[in-house]
Amino acid sequence: MRADRTEEAPPGSRKVGLRAWLRPAVSVAVVVAILWAGRTLVDWSEVWAAILDMSWLEITTLVLAAAWNIATYLFVMMAAMPGLSYRDAFLVGQSSTAVAATIPAGSALGVGMTYSMYSSLGHSGPAIALATVLTGIWNNFVKLGLPVVAFAILAVMGDAGAAESTAALIGVTALIGAIVVFALMLRSDALARRVGAVLQRIATPVLRLARRDTDVGWDEATVRFRRQTIGLLGNRWHVLTAATVISHLSLYIVLLLALRHMGVSDDMVGWAQVLGVFALTRLVTALPITPGGLGLVELALTAGLVVAGGPEPRVVAAVLIYRVLTLFVQVPIGAASYLYWRTTESRRMHALELSRSGGSL
Repeated sequence: MRADRTEEAPPGSRKVGLRAWLRPAVSVAVVVAILWAGRTLVDWSEVWAAILDMSWLEITTLVLAAAWNIATYLFVMMAAMPGLSYRDAFLVGQSSTAVAATIPAGSALGVGMTYSMYSSLGHSGPAIALATVLTGIWNNFVKLGLPVVAFAILAVMGDAGAAESTAALIGVTALIGAIVVFALMLRSDALARRVGAVLQRIATPVLRLARRDTDVGWDEATVRFRRQTIGLLGNRWHVLTAATVISHLSLYIVLLLALRHMGVSDDMVGWAQVLGVFALTRLVTALPITPGGLGLVELALTAGLVVAGGPEPRVVAAVLIYRVLTLFVQVPIGAASYLYWRTTESRRMHALELSRSGGSL
């Protein structure tokens, strides 16, 4: 006779399950709270009236600006991944963006999807990892640098405030620190190894709390990263830098156009003030608390622009249009891109199986 046994969950599995649900729950709670507050604080009839009052010319210019914004980030991907075609960059970029914008912790899933798609397109693992890391580093460089630029412009114009000054100070401090660490990593193998070891010591307590592997050899990984980075950036650093700056400024242009088309004139909120609020929002929403910064970006932009002098209903309308064109419209485009890739990949795998079997399948 065989005794019945009850399998017990391994120690810590409940904690892992709790962590898996905690972040999505927090994301949903934050979004719901912000939307609920917005529902009671904003006169939505005025918001919709402002949106419906747009002319066809204004709609066309906004759509064109949004399309250009999508196109410019593909240039960043192509600069970091030699040999990547515009078509493939579009498929990968839109698919991963759709995942990151709709699913809690979607950024990590987006990276995994990017790796799978790049691999299927024939790119090697090291090249994929290098491109992913470098685009992230360059994007963060620009995010940290934008508040500094915005503050400098506002200071020259005599419009600098406490928020811009604080953001600029945080940005320049973090930017200098990031550049110093990056420069040390690239200077020599020995320095790269030491920087990797220091970073591993800093990250180990966090990794232990997250129950992640701490024995990953960051020192040697940093040396490999240094060599690969020097090889790529030797002839492409200026292209990657220009593409990243243009990509961020294109996003800002969509916001500025939306404000102007909603009747928020330069006398109400100047273009430099819009840049300052935009830069500050990009800085404070760098942590992925909600998918695509949903709720947080809208709140930060609206609060900053209203404080700067914009009329609340028209600012809310402009922010909604901006987010629809730069985030929500990319979800269906990304879903279609992913389905197209899956279809073509299935056909390619089927053709490969046929060729291997001599056409007998």
